Amino acid sequence: MDTDCNGPALDFARPDLDRAARQGAGEVIFGEGKTAEQIAAIAAALIEGGQERVLATRVSAEKAQVVATAWERHEAQRRVAPQGSSSLAAALAARPVPLAYYETARLLVFGGMPAPDGDGRVVVAAAGTSDMPVAEEAALTAEFLGNEVDRLYDVGVAGIHRLLDCADVLAAARVVVTVAGMEGALASVVGGLVSCPVIAVPTSVGYGASFGGIAALLAMLNSCASGVSVVNIDNGFGAAFQASAINHLNLRRS
Repeated sequence: MDTDCNGPALDFARPDLDRAARQGAGEVIFGEGKTAEQIAAIAAALIEGGQERVLATRVSAEKAQVVATAWERHEAQRRVAPQGSSSLAAALAARPVPLAYYETARLLVFGGMPAPDGDGRVVVAAAGTSDMPVAEEAALTAEFLGNEVDRLYDVGVAGIHRLLDCADVLAAARVVVTVAGMEGALASVVGGLVSCPVIAVPTSVGYGASFGGIAALLAMLNSCASGVSVVNIDNGFGAAFQASAINHLNLRRS
């Protein structure tokens, strides 16, 4: 590994060790397009640089298995403390860094989940069961970032009583992430029910005229409900990051 003024550099990446200080959360690995070995190496560089835990998104089950094998090798090497190292260095080397894979969300978590420390609760509401992969990406990312999360799944407007049955959960939320494909109506309905910010995630779920989520995206962007913001199609991670920032505002100001 080479080192320059920007921190540790790999042949294929420059891990950002100062991101948590700048943004309140450490660097996250976008797994799509990276090899399993690259994901493991970047995670190792971040953790060795002081980041307590690392999240990798968009990792297929097959790739996750290869990452797990590479991580086992890395952990075995790391646990052997260099000769003559301090007791602190030896203790750090001996500390296990577990790896967990969440298949529905396609997420890898190095180092475990933290205890929640946000101001309130984040609610993730998904219109249909088919939206669950994106909803779980949002929910687990929010938990990784230190938030308590309530999941409301299959509460779409086709059976609006299902959503209204959860009115008390919505009313108690600090922020709501709504996940919906098809016509994307859930965001507007929730936006008309709650006083907190609503972050809308259009999904690529739907028949041909949904255009891979564009119909839901446009519907959410044109919502008549106040307080609704919109992220990109299938971007559960981005919605969760924004929700977490809202839920930690008071802590960062103090």
